[in-house]
Order: sequence, then C-alpha cells, then structure tokens
Amino acid sequence: MPTDATALQLVLSGDPALFAIVRLSLYVSLSAVMLAALIGIPLGALIALTKFPGRQGVIVLLNALMGLPPVVVGLAVYLALSRSGPLGAFGLLFTPGAMIIAQTVLVTPIIAALTRQTVEDLWLEYRDELTAMNLGPLGRVAALIWDARFSLVTALLAGFGRAAAEVGAIIIVGGNIEGFTRTMTTAIALETSKGDLPLAVGLGLVLIAIVIAVNALAWTARRAGERMAG
Repeated sequence: MPTDATALQLVLSGDPALFAIVRLSLYVSLSAVMLAALIGIPLGALIALTKFPGRQGVIVLLNALMGLPPVVVGLAVYLALSRSGPLGAFGLLFTPGAMIIAQTVLVTPIIAALTRQTVEDLWLEYRDELTAMNLGPLGRVAALIWDARFSLVTALLAGFGRAAAEVGAIIIVGGNIEGFTRTMTTAIALETSKGDLPLAVGLGLVLIAIVIAVNALAWTARRAGERMAG
C-alpha cells in the first residue's frame, strides 16, 4: 500500500487492497439483506394481516428493534457463536459468516417493520376486493406483497444502508482481520487510528458513493411505483 498516495489516486488506480475490502463489504451487506428479506418480509406481512392477542405489543417491539444498538447485537452474536455458546460448534466466530449473522439481526427488524406498515396500508385499501375474491391468508399475503413490491424495494435499500454503514457489531464478531474480515467501516476506523489517512479517506469516498447510489435506487423505485399506481 503506497503511503504517499492520495485517497483519490487509490480509488482511481483500482488499488487491490482497497477494492478487496469493498468487495467483502458488499458481499457481507448484500448477503445479510437477502437473509433479512427472507425473514422480514413474510413476518411483516403476517403481522399486518393477522389478528392475535398482544399484536399491538408485538408491533411496538418490532418498531423498537429497528433501533437496536449494534454493539449489543455484536455482543449477543459473539456469545452465541463463541466456543462455549449454543452455536459454537459451527466455528463461525471471526469469519464473514458471523458478520452476516450480526448484520441480519440488525436489518431484519427494519425490513419487517416497514413491510408491516406497507402491507397494512394496502390491506385497508384492497380489503373489500381481496375478500370478494375469496383469497385465503397466504393468497392475500402474496397478492399484497406483489402489489407493494416497489415500496418493499425501498425497505430493502434502507436495510442495506444500515448494513453497509454498520461497524460496532461486525468488528466484535469479525475481528477486523486483514484480507479476511476487514470491511470498509472497520478499515476506516483502524486506518484512521494508525494515521493512514489516504486509505481511510479513499474507503470513505467509496462508501459515500455507495450510499448515494443506494438512495438513487430507492428514489427510482419509489417513482416507478408511483407511476405504475397512476
């Protein structure tokens, strides 16, 4: 890593170390969002369409979990994956797999809560039509998720933004190991403490570019949904 290189030169020259960190960050964050979507979208839709005792309490808890402190999640996942923990036999601690698990725990409540609100709003709008079609619970969930697909893309991108910017949980369970578990956020924290500002700033530029791209995609998805809805 050239110590006298500027941050912009590192980015434009395609520095291998920098882009290896970027690739790992995207792999971990996208994998976590995919897993969170598989859990959060059906969960949010079921809560939206199901009446059960304590439902309001579940909704309040789900909304509260959107603000889970990352270091607490990191500690909980660390304890679960440690050698003496219930999942210690899998040997996932200090691997990208552990980082994906930690980010999944953080992102799932965001996707589930946004899905619940979106599907509930649509249910109020289409309740009479779906009831007249005599669809069962699973049919209603499928129909409303399909109708809300553009809004749900926004929820997924919100989850990705949380995952990509996260540092507290993944540094606890990943260990920030060079070439193995070092991501953009953990590398920025480490390189800043070491005084290697070109790499830290270069990674910061890439992270900002990714966040801007994510927001642009969210805006495009929302506009597309509005046009299709008329």
